[in-house]
Amino acid sequence: MAHQILSDTAASISELKRNPMGTVAAGDGFPVAILNRNEPAFYCIPAKTFEAMMERLEDLELNAIANARADEKRVKVSLDEL
Repeated sequence: MAHQILSDTAASISELKRNPMGTVAAGDGFPVAILNRNEPAFYCIPAKTFEAMMERLEDLELNAIANARADEKRVKVSLDEL
């Protein structure tokens, strides 16, 4: 059965166990597909890449909330009332 690998770099679980940091570094900041019996089991990414991904997802979620509220009635409030 063919599997799509969404990465330019792949490594086996054995390689990951043998040298975890080297395996991550092999991706040069991009995902590394970790294969189990020649099938992708998971993708390994550096912490900075994961953090950037999470920030981007949060931005997309906040954008969706703002877009959903764009047509709501606005309520004017002064700072003194708060």
